[in-house]
Amino acid sequence: MSDILIVDDERDIRELISEILEDEGFATRRAANSDDAMAEVNANPPALMILDIWLKDSKMDGIDILMTVKRSNPDIPIVIISGHGNVEIAVAAIKQGAYDFIEKPFNIDKLMVVISRAMEASKLRRENQALRKRDTTSAQMLGDSHAFRTMCAQLEKVTNSNARIMFTGPAGCGKEAAARFVHENSDRASGPFVCVSAAMIEPERMEDVLFGRESAERGVEQGLLEQAHGGVVYLDEVADMPMGTQSKILRVLVEQQFTRVGGSDKVRVDLRVMSATTQDLAERVREGLFRQELFDRLSVVPIAVPGLEERREDIPLLADHFLDDLHRTQGLAKRTLSEAARAHLQTMRWPGNIRQLRNMIERVMILGEAGRPIEIRDLQTDPAPGAEVEEAQVVLSGTLTTLPLREARELFEREYLLSQIKRFGGNISRTATFVGMERSALHRKLKSLGVNTAKLSEMKG
Repeated sequence: MSDILIVDDERDIRELISEILEDEGFATRRAANSDDAMAEVNANPPALMILDIWLKDSKMDGIDILMTVKRSNPDIPIVIISGHGNVEIAVAAIKQGAYDFIEKPFNIDKLMVVISRAMEASKLRRENQALRKRDTTSAQMLGDSHAFRTMCAQLEKVTNSNARIMFTGPAGCGKEAAARFVHENSDRASGPFVCVSAAMIEPERMEDVLFGRESAERGVEQGLLEQAHGGVVYLDEVADMPMGTQSKILRVLVEQQFTRVGGSDKVRVDLRVMSATTQDLAERVREGLFRQELFDRLSVVPIAVPGLEERREDIPLLADHFLDDLHRTQGLAKRTLSEAARAHLQTMRWPGNIRQLRNMIERVMILGEAGRPIEIRDLQTDPAPGAEVEEAQVVLSGTLTTLPLREARELFEREYLLSQIKRFGGNISRTATFVGMERSALHRKLKSLGVNTAKLSEMKG
């Protein structure tokens, strides 16, 4: 959108306006009828149109062209010109979306003023729309574990390509943050990032939401794919997308265009598609619940996002970040984690991953005593009905007190060492250093306590 399209059936008028605009530094294109005009718009939408109302030997008049262009390209400002101007025509043009109406013979200075204002208004509108579309959610990536660094290395390789990415991983592990990181470090960073949550949209509304709708009562309503033009569309929980919608999304990926619900005109989009799932999509394909071709097109670059179980070393760093962020953004009293609490966080189970960790930190900051360090007791929660209770908590609160000293000591040592190994992601060397033992001595101790050291390697991230 960098030039002006002049549509007029009089050659002299087209050339005069073109020469005037080119003298002012604008690039121009010219069309003599509706077919030529629509061909130019479809090939490359102009920055602005100057459109004559009456067009000889043309299938559509200026008002028809105006309505057609506004349906597919609502951001293009259109200035109507006519030698048969009257109030009724002017009102009709403005109602259909024209920026202004100028009567022939026109004043050149007035024409230039109208064009300048129209293009400036269009620029401001696009910028405002872009700001509304772009979510300011931070794409900051934090971590130092092996699993985290491996993922980041993959992300950096795909930022400057246009390849489609499929993020996999457990709920709450940060798949959307990874997608935003790719977007913000790519050549599409200035474009929108539009998130589509397939699990949150009712199946019967999915196509309206994605493709938009046209109706006589409400006109054109843009869908999320159209809003993402020039940027990224992120399909979250793509496995929940209805089969009928899957086939239409596949067509969009192939053709880069679609038709709004209730409409007939093609809408062209320039998109990079990223998607995410917590499910096994290959299994969904085998079950006939997900289209093989769509799976192949979405999974050009598969990237696994690790959960906290695979990156326990990063938990204290993430917790500190949430403490600072909640203090800064929500005004919650500044608090710090005691060393015992930091270690305890690394031994806890996190089925909700990063999202669960953030929620816990927020709860502690809201309910806790301002200024006092966060201790282990602040992190304790009552298990939900039916929830699995940590084995160590059961042992230390009940069974331990009923055992003779030797058995109680062995049980305590076993649970203590397993907790530390879990804390350090299965790394025996780091565990031995922390507990103050030689690595070989730790192996012997674990063997004497009945711990299968061969299986501990499976815990490493």
